Amino acid sequence: MQTCPLCDCVSAAAFFEDRLRPYYHCSQCTLIFADPTFQLSAEQEKKVYQQHQNNPLDQGYRHFLNRLAAPLITKLSAPPLYGLDFGSGPGPTLSIMLSEMGYNMTIYDPYFAYEPSVLKQEYDFVTCTEAIEHFNTPAKEWGQLVNMVKTGGWLGIMTKLAPNTDDFAHWYYKNDPTHVSFFSRETFCYLAQRDGLEVEFVGNDVILLRKTQ
Repeated sequence: MQTCPLCDCVSAAAFFEDRLRPYYHCSQCTLIFADPTFQLSAEQEKKVYQQHQNNPLDQGYRHFLNRLAAPLITKLSAPPLYGLDFGSGPGPTLSIMLSEMGYNMTIYDPYFAYEPSVLKQEYDFVTCTEAIEHFNTPAKEWGQLVNMVKTGGWLGIMTKLAPNTDDFAHWYYKNDPTHVSFFSRETFCYLAQRDGLEVEFVGNDVILLRKTQ
């Protein structure tokens, strides 16, 4: 048994093991997480992220990010509003796209845009694309995300939703050694109920949450 790094439940059981590491499944929030003893060091993680070819001029990458941006802006009031892109990576792009639409954007990334002061502010909306699966301490980062959203504001997340046991064995998403926390629909529903959020799923990898409390 392991303690869940998201909800602190002490009954997270062995779930699956591959050539990289073992994985555990939380009986309370349903998070699937990699054995923490196999986590990469910060230096190793950064080297992997530096290999990402994220470029704001890449129209294909913009199209990919628009899967979150398009449904999110239908929920937002007209600009100006203030937003934060959390986990913006080595080539911030979503923040540029939203800035072009008239929104006032701030970025944060623990490796490439480290400015802790921006985490102490509140925003009309917060985005987190392809980053939540990298959270080594998801309870901490999730708390930061929720606390930064104003009441009535929106949290937009993009991540692949974890499949069931049989499909997980063949799931490519787990093969990235920097992917350590895997959220399912049930996980987001649990968090929404616990934290006073309304949740909406858009396709297979976009989650929109409205802060109601």
